[in-house]
Amino acid sequence: MSIQKDVKRLTAPDIRARKGGDAIVMLTSYHAHTASLVDKYCDVILVGDSLGMVMHGLETTVPVTLDMMILQGHAVMRGSERALVVVDMPFGSYEASREQAFMNAARVLKETGCGAIKLEGGARMAETIRFLVERGVPVMAHVGLTPQSINTIGSFRAQGRDEGDWGPIEQDTLAVSQAGAFSVVIEAVAEPLARKLTAAVPIPTIGIGASVACDGQVLVLEDMLGLSPRVPKFVKRYGDLGPGIEKAVADYAAEVRSRAFPGPEHVYAMKTKKP
Repeated sequence: MSIQKDVKRLTAPDIRARKGGDAIVMLTSYHAHTASLVDKYCDVILVGDSLGMVMHGLETTVPVTLDMMILQGHAVMRGSERALVVVDMPFGSYEASREQAFMNAARVLKETGCGAIKLEGGARMAETIRFLVERGVPVMAHVGLTPQSINTIGSFRAQGRDEGDWGPIEQDTLAVSQAGAFSVVIEAVAEPLARKLTAAVPIPTIGIGASVACDGQVLVLEDMLGLSPRVPKFVKRYGDLGPGIEKAVADYAAEVRSRAFPGPEHVYAMKTKKP
C-alpha cells in the first residue's frame, strides 16, 4: 500500500515571510505543461499579462483582457501544485475604482483558484490595494517600469537611472507596502535604487532588471529560454530553444514531404497468428 504525501501550496503569507531570507524564485507561465515543469523549482509562478506579447504577438500588454488572464490562470493552476500562482490584472480591469478592482479580482480568484493577483502602480493604487487586502484579496504590487503605462511613458526604458528621479519610485514602493501588498515587483531600476528600496520596506522585493539587490527575481520564461523575438537587455538566456524547435519542425516537414513519415500502418501493424 503506497502512501501519497500531500504537497502544500505556498501562500502569500509564506512569500511575505521570506523577506531577508532565501531568495524568492519566480517565473512566468501561461500553460499547464510549462507550469508543471517550473513548479518544482519556483516559489511563485506569475501568469503575466506579458502573455499578450509572448502568446498572441501583440506589441504591448494593453490589449490583454480579463478573460485571457483567467483562461491561462486556470491552465497554470491545473499544471502546478506547489508554487504560489499570481495572476496579473490586465489594463482597464482595476483602475476605474476600488469596487471595479475588487469585483474583477474576486472573479480571478474564484475562476482560476490562484492565490493572489498582481497590479501595476504605486501611490496612486495604494487605496485600491488596501481595499482589496481588507476584503481578502492578496496583492502583489508592481512599481518602477510599469508596462501597462507604455502609452504615457513612451518606451520601455529603465527608471531611476538618475538619483534625482528616485523620489517618486521610493514613494510608490513605500505606499504599496503600507497599503498591505505582500510583495512588490520592481522593474528596470538601477542597482543602487533597488538596494535602497529593498532595505526600506518590510515586504519582499522581486526584481526584473533591478539587480541582485532584491529579495527575489522574476523573468518571462520564453525570454530566458530564447523563444522570444525581442528580449530586454537585462535578460540572461539560460537556453536557446528556438533553433531546436525550428529544426524539429523542419525535420518533420521534410519526412512528411518525402513520405518517409511513419504512418498508422507502421505504428499499428496488424499481428497475424501463426498457423
